[in-house]
Amino acid sequence: MPSNPQQEALAAGAAAVDITPADSQFLFGYPHVKRYSTGVHDPLWATALFLGDGDSAAIFVACDIIFVPKAVAQRARQRIASTTGVPDGNVMLTATHTHSAPITVDYLSNEADPAVPKTDGNYLALMEEAIVAAAVKAWATARPAEAGLAVADATGIGTNRRDPAGPADLEVPVLLVRDAPGTSGAASQKTIAAMLVVNMHPTVLHEDSTLISGDFPGLARIHLQKHWLGEGTPVLLHTGASGNQSPRHVTRGNSFAEAERLGAILGEAAIKAGKTIRFSRDLQVDCAQRFIDFPRRPFPAIAQAEANLKRSVATFERLKREGAARTTVRTAECDWFGAEETLTLARAAADGRLDAAARAAMPAEVQVVRIGPWSFVGWPGEMFIEFALAVRKARPGAFVISMANGELQGYIVTEEAAAEGGYEASNAMFAPSSGKMLVEATLGLIPPARG
Repeated sequence: MPSNPQQEALAAGAAAVDITPADSQFLFGYPHVKRYSTGVHDPLWATALFLGDGDSAAIFVACDIIFVPKAVAQRARQRIASTTGVPDGNVMLTATHTHSAPITVDYLSNEADPAVPKTDGNYLALMEEAIVAAAVKAWATARPAEAGLAVADATGIGTNRRDPAGPADLEVPVLLVRDAPGTSGAASQKTIAAMLVVNMHPTVLHEDSTLISGDFPGLARIHLQKHWLGEGTPVLLHTGASGNQSPRHVTRGNSFAEAERLGAILGEAAIKAGKTIRFSRDLQVDCAQRFIDFPRRPFPAIAQAEANLKRSVATFERLKREGAARTTVRTAECDWFGAEETLTLARAAADGRLDAAARAAMPAEVQVVRIGPWSFVGWPGEMFIEFALAVRKARPGAFVISMANGELQGYIVTEEAAAEGGYEASNAMFAPSSGKMLVEATLGLIPPARG
């Protein structure tokens, strides 16, 4: 195994390892349905990118999975560090959050749902091995490289989930890494990897789909490989702050044809932006971390939570009877799910079980990987877009990646969303002030641009 590459400029390597299960697995993300996989539409991958400048290095691993559990992330990062010498704090592990992949986390809020089983330890072990293998291979194959970034406009892949005119961010950073000039002796430089951050829930496919899939991000990867990058080129897809972002208001249904259509929109946007990229070898790699303990969300009394659930069910049933718009009915249905989850969490808070789950999720890690002028920010859990927009406003070259290095057993929502209620706020363990804490910690890790 080669030592960490030493060079005067950028070095990079990339690899992808298949994490598609060989057996039938419960596909996690939708309640009340015993949704076990019956086949594979498109494979799932753990895709890794190593970047080093000779003094410092970082490794990204993006997984086509709903969550990377915190315990798995901690072990995998330590194993990667022990082999590569890249500090575990410089390794970012993320999940695309596809809802057409195996269950990987035992969510406390879903424990009362008889359709949702416990996680399969054998699959978690397979996923961990693949994460480590992809990272080590990316490091081992590092070679002189250059990189550049452009921002794509992915309008058309979705909107704010609750309000189509509400806060959203459809700008997608596209980082392209390729061989340095003269490295391979070929006339054209080989692409090493592409990396994208997409602020959108990958939920085109719903509970009636039983085929394993990366949903529209996974299909965007296939589009990029077919029409731009070349077959087999590693493509890392990170999900940004998508807690209140969804394809719900732009889809014509919940089919693979629709997932392919949105994947093509994303792919074509990335290709268009990619043609404008300016490459550089003189890019410094820096990494920083901070850890935060979030305040707990207050939970209603059990009787109040039961009454809220009855009201949510009644609203959903009324909208169905009245023939309300499909998107309105779906939002009400999700609010019913959230009310169920609040009741489950309220019971857990009353008997003390919530304490253990909250402690296991803490502390929350804020991770920043800087590549030249750009910062990739890793936050755990499902975040509302408003928090990422606050970071972008203060640090324009920063891009937030959610579900990094673990999860938070639910959402981090705004104060306004908490006051409104609804699915996301109902399925939250920590207080809305947690989002502001994340923003402040992140800005403290990224120096402002020199004026």
